[in-house]
Amino acid sequence: MNGQRDDGGTSKPAWSHGRRETPEQRADRRWSELLQEVRVIQTGVQILFGFLLTVAFTPRFASLDTTDRTVYVITVLLGAAATGALVGTVTFHRLVSGHRLKPQTVLWASRLALVGVVLLLATVASALLLILRLALGTGAAPWVVAGLVTWFVVCWFALPAWVLHRYTTRD
Repeated sequence: MNGQRDDGGTSKPAWSHGRRETPEQRADRRWSELLQEVRVIQTGVQILFGFLLTVAFTPRFASLDTTDRTVYVITVLLGAAATGALVGTVTFHRLVSGHRLKPQTVLWASRLALVGVVLLLATVASALLLILRLALGTGAAPWVVAGLVTWFVVCWFALPAWVLHRYTTRD
């Protein structure tokens, strides 16, 4: 059987990552999964970012105070950064494709996608803050946004981390 060394220095079969697949097959599978995930999230980011770009051209924009304009600018910049990180996953692959770096490409593209998710969270929080400041006033808006950000953090990060911890420490 072909073996490979894991980080602990022991020899393990090449397919011992929970499935009977080689490291190359695993990288291909993980890349396909990552692309599907990025497709889902990138659509939402693009719609949100597109909407944000139009806000400056609405009649109400001229009446925003300095704080709301600052929140708007920060929101647009965060949306642009999220878009950049998520598109970066695909351009990363395109630029290193064909150089036998698929496992490394998957690793770095996954990191870029995670950065994109964090930037999306910041964009959504900032957009909610702007909208809710206008709808509810400056007193309640930060509290509502804080509650929603907490909910997103639980759904997007805490729950997966808990499941990962719970089901991988039992082995």
